[in-house]
Amino acid sequence: MESRTITDPTGLGAAFAGKIFGKMSMLGFVLQQEAQLETLTQDVLKTTEIEGAFLNPEQVRSSIARHLGMDISGLTHSDRNVDGAVEMMMDATQHHENVLTKDRLFDWHAALFPTGRTGMYKIKVGAWRDDSAGPMQVVSGGLDRHRVHFQAPEAGVLDQEMEAFIAWFNREDNLDPVLKAAIAHLWFVTIHPFDDGNGRIARAIADMQLSRADGSPQRFYSMSAQIRLERNRYYEILEQTQKGNLDITEWLIWFLDCLTRALLITEHTLARVLAKAKFWEQHRTTVLNDRQRLMVNKLFDGFEGKLNTSKWAKIARCSADTALRDIQDLMEKGVLRKEPGGGRSTSYELILGGF
Repeated sequence: MESRTITDPTGLGAAFAGKIFGKMSMLGFVLQQEAQLETLTQDVLKTTEIEGAFLNPEQVRSSIARHLGMDISGLTHSDRNVDGAVEMMMDATQHHENVLTKDRLFDWHAALFPTGRTGMYKIKVGAWRDDSAGPMQVVSGGLDRHRVHFQAPEAGVLDQEMEAFIAWFNREDNLDPVLKAAIAHLWFVTIHPFDDGNGRIARAIADMQLSRADGSPQRFYSMSAQIRLERNRYYEILEQTQKGNLDITEWLIWFLDCLTRALLITEHTLARVLAKAKFWEQHRTTVLNDRQRLMVNKLFDGFEGKLNTSKWAKIARCSADTALRDIQDLMEKGVLRKEPGGGRSTSYELILGGF
């Protein structure tokens, strides 16, 4: 096997990160909050999707906006499990300078599982697993094709293992801070100290360390969103490393490459935030009602499918006639236009001018 050496592990990533933070420093506070809201929303959604679970995007966005103190129209109520996932991520990144403790990890775990259950099964919440149902294993396949990808250390050694991990994570050392994020993720998920939620908490710990590396609580890139795109390889390299000979070089290389790709994709996120800002600057004197402002923002924030009168009426909670009047008014004001093609259902799109 070809040997690879990490000679300049974070040089490229640091250059991209510096470029992104440089761009954001030139923007106003409101735009920075918009970019952060977009990134944190993707972080919470995608870290959950990696495990095959899905949260309501509108609830996640609303919960994060409330935590950031943003005044946004059309915020929706969020469930306890959504608020818990948001609270964990916000605590990890916004308070990255605080030490990691056992109680803090327990609080994160309890926030992720407010009902004390995962699906139909009751789990031990806010405490290390006890293996009462057997050894902790990562498995796939049905009962007839049962495959064990990884078996975690037995519950009896968890106090000792986690004490060592927490002490190392909090210790100031000369280790590159981004490499420390990669190692922390791998180490925690290998210990697998909880009945469930280990992957999400491992990624939160990595994000916490990346915030320390950036020296800022502001999040303008999402590692979890990129991991979600590379989910198969993520699990593959984890299994390969955990079953290997303690050489974690390939894991480190993959983590750093994934981080670089996450930073590159952030350019598109920032471009969307800037386009939104330019749009509202262009229409600063355009009079819009609350429903219209809500729907325009939703179109910028990732509207699912095509916009038509029925979707407008459902989301804005108005009649179909009111929705049609709202849309026609926006067309007259140069905000919306009909999408080409037509067909059985007329759909509409934003007019974005030259940007």
